[in-house]
Amino acid sequence: MHILLVASAFNSLSQRAYAELGDRGHQVSVTLLNGEAAERDGALRAAVRLHRPRLIVAPMLKTALPPDVWSSCPCLIVHPGPVGDRGPSSLDWAIEEGATHWGVTVLQANAEMDGGDVWASEPCPVPSVGKSDLYRNEVSDAALTALLLAVDRCAAGSYVPRPQRTPDPQGRPRPYFAQRLRLIQWEADSTATVLRKLRAADSHPGVLDRLAGQEWYLHGGHQEHELRGTPGELLATRAGAVCRATTDGAVWIPQLRARRRPGQERPFKLPAALALAGQIPELPEVPALPDGPDTAWSDIRYREQGAAGFLSFSFPGGAMSTDQCRRLLAAYRQACSRPTSVLVLGGDRDFFSNGIHLNVIEAAADPAAESWANLQAMDDLVEAVLNTTDRLVVSALGGNAAAGGVMLALAADEVWCRAGAVLNPHYRLMGLYGSEYWTYLLPRRVGAGTAERLTDRALPLSAAAGQRLGLVDRLLGCAPQDFAAEVRARAVRLASSGAVTGARIAAKKAAREAQEAAKPLAAYRHEELARMHRIFFDPDAPYHALRRAFVRKEPPAAPPRQRSRPVTAVTGLAPFDGASGPDSPEPGKDTRLRDHLHEEASHDRHR
Repeated sequence: MHILLVASAFNSLSQRAYAELGDRGHQVSVTLLNGEAAERDGALRAAVRLHRPRLIVAPMLKTALPPDVWSSCPCLIVHPGPVGDRGPSSLDWAIEEGATHWGVTVLQANAEMDGGDVWASEPCPVPSVGKSDLYRNEVSDAALTALLLAVDRCAAGSYVPRPQRTPDPQGRPRPYFAQRLRLIQWEADSTATVLRKLRAADSHPGVLDRLAGQEWYLHGGHQEHELRGTPGELLATRAGAVCRATTDGAVWIPQLRARRRPGQERPFKLPAALALAGQIPELPEVPALPDGPDTAWSDIRYREQGAAGFLSFSFPGGAMSTDQCRRLLAAYRQACSRPTSVLVLGGDRDFFSNGIHLNVIEAAADPAAESWANLQAMDDLVEAVLNTTDRLVVSALGGNAAAGGVMLALAADEVWCRAGAVLNPHYRLMGLYGSEYWTYLLPRRVGAGTAERLTDRALPLSAAAGQRLGLVDRLLGCAPQDFAAEVRARAVRLASSGAVTGARIAAKKAAREAQEAAKPLAAYRHEELARMHRIFFDPDAPYHALRRAFVRKEPPAAPPRQRSRPVTAVTGLAPFDGASGPDSPEPGKDTRLRDHLHEEASHDRHR
């Protein structure tokens, strides 16, 4: 079918829906609804007239569709709640109420918000993770299962959607989850209560609080098991996070965002210690030890099982600052000193990496210099992986990867990817040429022609499409909470096949030496960085305006025609097969898809 996908942002779920619908042979066009109501409705009506879709799919909307659209064409709305659940803060309430199971409903748009007939629904578990992690993983899996079933039912033409007369026991209307409900009472709330409030708001909107005499939104939370203090007191820093005491323990808060004041530029999230720098007395630094006890929170961790080593990392939003890259490189080198034959690089779940940290760069006194330092640190990390010739390296992608994060994954000998992950192997939407040895890594995986098309088209790929193209070696069709165990079991088996693994390591070393003789890695890095240097240090380069717009959530500085024009593409291999018609995005011009480079799940106002 020809499907029109409409969304308020091209976030993780919208990208996955776009990619997986295309994988199944559907022709998918995309229109993002931004701006005032009249502008949004006008853009949608224009897109419907242009594309004449058989079906409209809305994976993530913050606004209602106009009646003349949903009455003229079937419109499927993905709601992140069980049948009967209604309201804009479904997942916030699920976490607040301690739900262990939740669901996703695909319903037909009508005059009643979230009240349309049900085309499909799917249950999902609710692990003890933040809302955005839950949204990108368990909820995303359930959403795609339900959405694909609903689309199949629409295509068949015989299915009759059922009214919401018998809702799920958990399904009921819920109001917007306002800040007054999120308020942390530090002198009264337990650690468990504080963590629940932080996790229900981790990426968006955050929990409003006071620190250092001003108001901040707190983003994310992890339990601390040893440090203690007066409730509300800041105790220490670790890996950019700050530790704050509760009534019976303490929590680590990774990120802060200042509350916007009248006339002030829009603030953005930063590592908490960086956001508070110079505003509070210096706090003791608690080392982030990768091989520390399992009860201690750390964003980098190393473990061994048999002859397999596991270097896991988890950075908020998948972005990697200069400091994070350097700490991960130090941990990687330490891991390489261990007597293992297989080293697994990656997180247990959620984001793998999205490349350089645009927020930290934007906050720097000299963003160009920080961009350069951050990219060099990423390059150093990728280079270390490429030059590891005494063991096999596996990249384990439990979640999405983009830009330099994809290249970091491709530096390994094998890429293992959870089936629900989305890959964005390109830089163009941020106005960048890119580095991280991509001019070496992409062509060696998919060939020069496909590498050029991937970077020029700048569209998301499903993990399955990545495997077909050669970017992914092994697809793991497991649930998010099972990914780490599945990776461990496979890595231990690989490491235990001594003679075979040894032969592969020897062949890898010989191949790397031959490739180095043909063209040194240093040459690829020099060529890439020469172009990136010109971009970073040219104040008129589009990168600076695009970075600012992305970080500060401002409209991109593009002509109105480009902003309102629908983004259209056919998924699967079709985008690489030929023509780019009048509905296709102009490479480097249509910047409205930039959000997927370092996306945050903006589902708090899901309609």
